[in-house]
Amino acid sequence: MHSSLIETLFFVGFTVLILSLLTLDLGIFEKKDRVVSFKRALVTTIIWISIAILFGVVVRFFGNQMHGIEDKQALTEIVNKYHEKTLSKTTLDMPYDQAVNSYNKQLTLEYFTGYIIEYSLSIDNIFVMILIFSSFCVPAQYFKRVLMWGILGAIIMRFLFIFAAGALIQKYEQVLMLFGIFLIYSGISMFIKRNKKEEVHPEKNPIVKFFSKLFPVTPTIADHSFIKKIDGKTFITPLLLCLTVIEFTDILFAVDSIPAIFSVTKDPYIVFFSNIFAILGLRSLFFLVSSIIKMFRFLKIGLAVLLSFIGLKMILECKPIDMDIPTSFSLMSILAILVISILLSIFIPEKNKVKK
Repeated sequence: MHSSLIETLFFVGFTVLILSLLTLDLGIFEKKDRVVSFKRALVTTIIWISIAILFGVVVRFFGNQMHGIEDKQALTEIVNKYHEKTLSKTTLDMPYDQAVNSYNKQLTLEYFTGYIIEYSLSIDNIFVMILIFSSFCVPAQYFKRVLMWGILGAIIMRFLFIFAAGALIQKYEQVLMLFGIFLIYSGISMFIKRNKKEEVHPEKNPIVKFFSKLFPVTPTIADHSFIKKIDGKTFITPLLLCLTVIEFTDILFAVDSIPAIFSVTKDPYIVFFSNIFAILGLRSLFFLVSSIIKMFRFLKIGLAVLLSFIGLKMILECKPIDMDIPTSFSLMSILAILVISILLSIFIPEKNKVKK
């Protein structure tokens, strides 16, 4: 079978899988508007993480099919294109079966590292989502519906962003250095602003202003509708404006998270797959994190260090420095940063402010 056909079938199969999971999660099991409990959020978070791990197992044993690799020549082309710095040159000197096994191991490591990066940075996105919901006075029972459509929009936007960025990096590799500088700036900015109270003012948001000029807006949220007909006139609801702001906010966060994963791999498929599984679990993670958000006061600092570390890695791996930093080292460093920030939050709780 031609390699391009195998590659297409793999991607189509993945798309069908994602659509099936979305149909089950968003269409069948979540028809009613209700507040999601901590227990339910925890269970669904574990389920989504388990599915992401299972896909990692698929990558481990069938990752070579992602690009339709069937012989040594095809393997050499893909390694030189996407994994020149992450796979040892001796890998291509191995017999084909051993070389494919080594390639799949590296691919799996890159997938899980990218997934952890995206999932971790999603937490910062959740902080902002909570503020957006609050600023639009959205009742808690409608959070699920807004996040459902937000996830669908995020998947489409990430697809476009990732493959456009991948094509750009293939043509101009030094773009990675610009990404690295931007990530370090983002990390430093996050650290400086870690204690600053974030605020969202819908009335000042240019997106809200734009849509408000096009359509009349209902004054309150009466149900889960995004558009309503009142006396033959079309109105948009604050719920639709809230969803629009969340979608644009996700695009801004993608500017951080997607370059961060490109620090681990240049393979746009791995970047896309790790992104999608993290996004699929974002809704359950939102309800879980929003319930325990006050417990992890050092997590913001951990995320700032994480962004800076990834940015520095990207710069060091670009020419003229051209340093090779193993993906396994990156994965261990990322896990260490997150674990330390969580443990510090648990064992060094915030002191109660003395009332005057």
